[in-house]
Amino acid sequence: MSRRHTTEVRIGSKIIGGDHPIAIQSMTNTKTEDVEATVRQILALEEAGCDIVRSTVPTLEAAKALGEIKKYIHIPLVADIHFDYRMAIAAMENGADKIRINPGNIGSRERVRAVVDCARERDIPIRVGVNSGSLEKDILARYGGVTAEGLVESAMDKVHMIQEMQYDNLVISIKSSDVLMCIRAHELIADRTDLPLHVGITEAGTVKKGTIRSAVGLGAILSQGIGDTIRVSLTGDPVEEVEVAKEILSSLGLRRSGIHVVSCPTCGRTSIDLIGLANQVEELTAGYDLDLKVAVMGCVVNGPGEAKEADLGIAGGKGEGLLIMHGEVVKKLPEEELLPALKDALDHWEEQ
Repeated sequence: MSRRHTTEVRIGSKIIGGDHPIAIQSMTNTKTEDVEATVRQILALEEAGCDIVRSTVPTLEAAKALGEIKKYIHIPLVADIHFDYRMAIAAMENGADKIRINPGNIGSRERVRAVVDCARERDIPIRVGVNSGSLEKDILARYGGVTAEGLVESAMDKVHMIQEMQYDNLVISIKSSDVLMCIRAHELIADRTDLPLHVGITEAGTVKKGTIRSAVGLGAILSQGIGDTIRVSLTGDPVEEVEVAKEILSSLGLRRSGIHVVSCPTCGRTSIDLIGLANQVEELTAGYDLDLKVAVMGCVVNGPGEAKEADLGIAGGKGEGLLIMHGEVVKKLPEEELLPALKDALDHWEEQ
C-alpha cells in the first residue's frame, strides 16, 4: 500500500510524516495534576505500544505537572489545550513536546500569535484540531450544517492563519463522530495539503461499538494511504485504544504487532471449547515478540487446510487435536496437551 507523502514533523523523540511508520496515540483520562496517576497510566500505555500520549492542560497546575511527568515516561507528551492560550504557553514552558489547539476557540489573532511565537522559539509543533462540534457559525451557515467540506475549510483557514505568521511546524486533525463524513473529509484535505494528518473517529463510543466504528473509518482512510498518526477514541481504558489501533494497522499491513491469531467462528462440527481455547491462545501469544500467524481451528477435518497459510496452528476435535506447522500436521495430541504443545513450538521459534 502506497502512502501519501507528507512533510516530516518531530515530536520529541518521535518523527511523523515522510516515510516514518504511522504512530499510535492515546490520551490519559487522569487528572494531569495527579502526577503519580498520570505517569502510571502513561507507562501502561507505553507497555501496550503507544507511541505518543496526550494529556489535558486546563489549569496552570496541570501545565506545571508536565515537567514532572516527563521525568518518568519515555514517549512524547502532547498538551491538549482548550480556550485559554495561556495554558498553551505554560505547557510549552514546562516541556510539552507538542500542543493541540483549535485556534478558533483560543480567541483573538493576537492570542494565537502569542502561542505561535512561543512554539517557534522552542521549535514545538502545533496540532491544529478541528471537529464537528467546533465549526464556526459562518461555515455552518454556508454549508447548511456540519459537512466534510466545512471541516476541511475550517481546518485550512486556521492552518493558513498560522502559516501567515511564518510558522509551518504543523499537524492537522479533522474529526467527526460521523464515520462517512470523517472519511470524506480526509479524502478532501489530502488533496489540499502535504502536512501530516492525525486521524481518528472522534467520540466513537464504548469499546465494542467504538472499535467497530473506528475500524471501519480508519480502515477506509488508511487504505487510501492517508494518515500519519492515529487515535482510536473509546469510552474505556486508554490501553484498549492502543490495542485496537495496533490491530487496525496490523490488519492493513501497516505495522508489525507481534503474533496475529486467527480463529474459525465455530459451527456444528465443533466438538471442543474453541472460544475458550482461542482466548487462551491470544493470552499465551501476547507474551511473545514474534512476527507469526497462529491459527486456532475447531475441526480436525478442515483445520489443516484452513490453517495452511498460518505459521503455526492447532485444530481441536473430540478429546484430541492436531498441532500444525506451515499447513502440515506435526502431531496428534490429547486435547489437554494442545496448548502446552503450542507453547513449546513458540518457545522453540523464539530461540531460533
